[in-house]
Amino acid sequence: MEELTLKELEIAIKLRKEGKLKESNEILINLVNEYPDDPMINYQCAWSFDSLVLEKNAIQYYEKAISIGLPDKELRGAYLGLGSTYRALGQYEESQEVFKDGLVKFPQDKAMKVFYAITLYNLKEYSKAMEILLYTIAQTSIDENIKNYKKAIEFYSDKLDEIW
Repeated sequence: MEELTLKELEIAIKLRKEGKLKESNEILINLVNEYPDDPMINYQCAWSFDSLVLEKNAIQYYEKAISIGLPDKELRGAYLGLGSTYRALGQYEESQEVFKDGLVKFPQDKAMKVFYAITLYNLKEYSKAMEILLYTIAQTSIDENIKNYKKAIEFYSDKLDEIW
């Protein structure tokens, strides 16, 4: 990537962080038109559309960024962004597939697991959604009461419908 392009990308990201979403998006659209095969520009362009609540516009850029290849940190974000975008649009099956693919690549990603659980809820897979959420809470909570009952929460996470 040329130095000027990298500078423009940095400016667009800075503008997004400052809440200047439209200005950021305009720069990113220009960049993606000039460098359509750059995965980072596609990823940032997708993110900019999500920030503007224009999820439908984000999909093609997330998909392209993922297919071209991104460094792990950005790839995680792209899977999470694309899966969440599909979910927000009511495309739950597509969301589920994206999260499944993402979790194959990043099985320890707790945030992706939580967003996957939200999609499972939308698909009326309540037991599996609760299992993932309970297990994730047990694994990540710093709350002393949760920590005290960690083993019980983990044990019951996949047994919510059982009666003893």
